[in-house]
Amino acid sequence: MFVSFFPRPKAFFISVVLWTAFCVAGWYLGGSDLGGVFGFDMQEGVDPPLIGLGYFITDPFLWFYIYYAVAVGLFAAVWQTIAPHPWWKWSILGTALILFVTYFQVQVSVAINNWYGPFWDMVQAAVAKQRVVEVGEFYAQLGIFASIALVAITVAVLNLFFVSHWIFRWRTAMNDYYLSFWPKLRKVEGASQRVQEDTMRFSRLVESLGVNFVDSIMTLIAFLPVLMRLSANVTELPVVGSIPYPLVTAAIVWSIFGTVVLATVGIKLPGLEFRNQRAEAAFRKELVYGEDDPNRADRPVTDQLFDSVRRNYFTLYFHYLYFNVVRYAYSQTNTVFSLILLGPSIVAAKISLGALNQISSAFSQVTSSFQYLVLSWTTIVELLSVYQRLRTFEAIIHKDEIPDTELKYQAAVE
Repeated sequence: MFVSFFPRPKAFFISVVLWTAFCVAGWYLGGSDLGGVFGFDMQEGVDPPLIGLGYFITDPFLWFYIYYAVAVGLFAAVWQTIAPHPWWKWSILGTALILFVTYFQVQVSVAINNWYGPFWDMVQAAVAKQRVVEVGEFYAQLGIFASIALVAITVAVLNLFFVSHWIFRWRTAMNDYYLSFWPKLRKVEGASQRVQEDTMRFSRLVESLGVNFVDSIMTLIAFLPVLMRLSANVTELPVVGSIPYPLVTAAIVWSIFGTVVLATVGIKLPGLEFRNQRAEAAFRKELVYGEDDPNRADRPVTDQLFDSVRRNYFTLYFHYLYFNVVRYAYSQTNTVFSLILLGPSIVAAKISLGALNQISSAFSQVTSSFQYLVLSWTTIVELLSVYQRLRTFEAIIHKDEIPDTELKYQAAVE
């Protein structure tokens, strides 16, 4: 699954983690200040933050772009030297580009959050008649938002286009790899589906989960300081009272609670998804045989296979029933959770309307990042079931033990 697209996968991903940790540490331990040596003003647009498109081309951002490009270039050059790989441009440089765009999109969220404060404070001043707000000033603020949104839309569309090609390249690599072992794999149940469909699904799901994970980490790095700064006037929380960094602490506790609860109630779903795919594959395979052989796919056999499909789906529906009850209940509560926490501060008039919107937005970003497993659980379930199917291919190719899930299913069918 990985060796077809990445050079020496185990060593490669370990090196990715180590090199990323080194570069991040280097940035925060002096690398960011090093830009001043090359003439960059590292305080430009930092405090107060610049509002609008200029936020993305301040000297700190320009220096980071250079720093990131140099780090990626060095990493790619070393790996292409020690372990040349035919797909390195897509697996290394392509992945680095996707990660950079993910970082940029997080910064778009920060830029919009910076815009919330002055805009909603202006609205509050106009509504409360605290000062005269001209129509031109109002629409000028909306124009700033539109310019940021236009950049966000353009980047997002181009990124989706690139990611689609990146995913298909990975599928191509897996397709070529598995077909080179086709004489060994052709007798595996549903072999054609595993090569034709599961390879595409696997690359798509890994990309989605990986990017969302990195996005969560980057969002935390970007928004935790923002939430700390904005919550300076929030000194206590309902029920628990006064605690250090109340909103940050509440976001962490609430997110961990949701993750544990959703993971617990959804623990059976991966195995059920795997069984469901096996039942569908067996039914489809018999029908395909019946297209060319009149002695195959007779009614008793197809009825039995479809009955297996129906039982699996009904079991899956039941387990998703209580899982979705918990998931949607948590999701709806999460929508107003920040307002519940801010209730005492709102009624005591300790925060302005602009600050309220900024805090709510930052709190939502932080909790969403901590809730990575909650928000991604159904995708993780699908990925695990696809992985189990492709893992059988890997076991046959490398003469390893067949996965337990495959053996259990075969025993159940027999």
